[in-house]
Amino acid sequence: MAERHRAGEVALLGRPNAGKSTLLNRLVGEKLAIVTPKPQTTRSRLLGIVTLPGAQLLLVDTPGLHEGKGALHESMQRAAAAAAASCDLALVLIDATTGWEPGHDALVAQLAARGTPWMAVATKADLPAAQREPWPPPGASGPVARHRVSARTGEGIDALLADVVARLPEAPPFHPEDELTDRPVRFLAAELVREAAFLLLRQEIPYGLAVEVTEFDESRPDLVRIRATLLVARDSQKQIVIGAGGAMIREIGTLARAGIERLLGTRVHLELWVKVEPRWSERRKRIEDLGYG
Repeated sequence: MAERHRAGEVALLGRPNAGKSTLLNRLVGEKLAIVTPKPQTTRSRLLGIVTLPGAQLLLVDTPGLHEGKGALHESMQRAAAAAAASCDLALVLIDATTGWEPGHDALVAQLAARGTPWMAVATKADLPAAQREPWPPPGASGPVARHRVSARTGEGIDALLADVVARLPEAPPFHPEDELTDRPVRFLAAELVREAAFLLLRQEIPYGLAVEVTEFDESRPDLVRIRATLLVARDSQKQIVIGAGGAMIREIGTLARAGIERLLGTRVHLELWVKVEPRWSERRKRIEDLGYG
């Protein structure tokens, strides 16, 4: 008898900078989630769809679990909690350089209360052994499996993927096989602009910054025209984002445009503006409008 099709939702959960977004991109085979060295880069749920012969994985990238306050923080934590509550299987990612932390205990307790199976996944396995914490981690009781992976080199990825597929429920595919995410392209473009800003701006600026695509013109087959606004909370931040003589905003645009062209597979004309919008991160409706809800 032929093996039946498997499909289900797999949540990627863990602390900031554990490698959730990098792992999502590796498993999907395309860059959907932005990645920077700064914690709290991921602000919302992002679905990555992996379609294989006989299986479809709905991978849900989530914001890192951390302490904080304010409407944006609350929105991020709601996104992570919702993914944990609805998934068929959770991957609890553990940064190999920091190991098991108290926040992991609270997370797996929540999963256990719902009866959700979870795997312990140590990331950054390509780092030298001297830089990694012991594995398996002390205190990590209850996982259905343990894996060590490197999303950068691919180490352990095939074994993890096979194990995940084997534990999914029998179900038909939920999405067409050529679909990679449920997010609109303009949201992904806005995220690539935000990624460029996070990479180029100094530490205190990115967390008060958001990106809104105000125009996305695909009327020409050989060129997409995009206009985006970088929102900041204060005038002093606006000047830093623009830079002397507009140097910084041009650099952000150059880096972002390259990423968007790779995503779309065509030339892109990208126009960036900077706008002061005080307290945007404190208004729940505004956060949702920007796609971070």
